[in-house]
Amino acid sequence: MGGPKLIHAGCWAHARRYFFQAVEAHPDDRAAIGLVATIDELFAIDAQAREQNLSLGERDQLRQQRARPILESIKSQIETAKGQTLPKSALAKACNYSLTFWNRLTRFLDHSVLELSTNAAENAIRPVALGRKNWIHFGSQEAGPRIAAILSIVETCRRLKLPIRDYLTAILPGLADLPVSRVAELTPTAWAARS
Repeated sequence: MGGPKLIHAGCWAHARRYFFQAVEAHPDDRAAIGLVATIDELFAIDAQAREQNLSLGERDQLRQQRARPILESIKSQIETAKGQTLPKSALAKACNYSLTFWNRLTRFLDHSVLELSTNAAENAIRPVALGRKNWIHFGSQEAGPRIAAILSIVETCRRLKLPIRDYLTAILPGLADLPVSRVAELTPTAWAARS
């Protein structure tokens, strides 16, 4: 955990993948097939929110109305499936994963900004993971967090479709003279809102 305001959230794409692997291992497993289909219903809710261009508040309301009962069904199906499958099976692995991380998987109901899947974040950091061997020696212990902060800014600019060079050119010259209490005004999101 990187700080007191960070929220640990689970990834429904990962949970779904485990159940999908259980279906691949046993294509006639009705429990695994049913769980994949029910998880797909969660993703359909967020797809609807994107198609209708709903605000975070509106998406939250839609999730509260439709996702909450689906989650109750998923948990019930998982608990039933876990009791009816062999402990070392692919389905048991999927059930154990989902139940272990259940609080994180359902955290999107408490924080409307959270996505159901971490795929976008993983894709954003993939270049970092691929370049890790080239960057293995940062020079000092303090350099790692600094580089992480810089990469976070760059990826936020990309996500917001901000020209990174323009953003850095605008904020860097006066950064040293700015009080720490005003640094939040210079985040890519705040800068984009003013531009």
